[in-house]
Amino acid sequence: MGIELLEANAERVVGTMPVEGNTQPYGLLHGGASVVLAESLGSIGAALHAGLDRIAVGVEINATHHRSATSGFVTGVARRLHGGRSLATYEIEISDEEGRRVCTSRLTCMLRDR
Repeated sequence: MGIELLEANAERVVGTMPVEGNTQPYGLLHGGASVVLAESLGSIGAALHAGLDRIAVGVEINATHHRSATSGFVTGVARRLHGGRSLATYEIEISDEEGRRVCTSRLTCMLRDR
């Protein structure tokens, strides 16, 4: 996938992913690749929120694909919407190099003891 993590804390996680190598047959960024980026960033945030004594397990993800990307990189920014004792929810915005929104996703993770 070529995901590179740029920033990570419990409130905000930022990463990039190349479009090349992550396309569907029409040469557009594959929607599944966007979801992989979104879940990766949101899961990292949830794990950081959970701390060392708990783990984060994804229980729900959704994605809306707003526009296509055909080259360059996309950047995902995961922002914590809810950080509770048993659940953490993140909204992930994925944008192209011009700052145009490509995808909006939401991930909820269950937090449980190791």
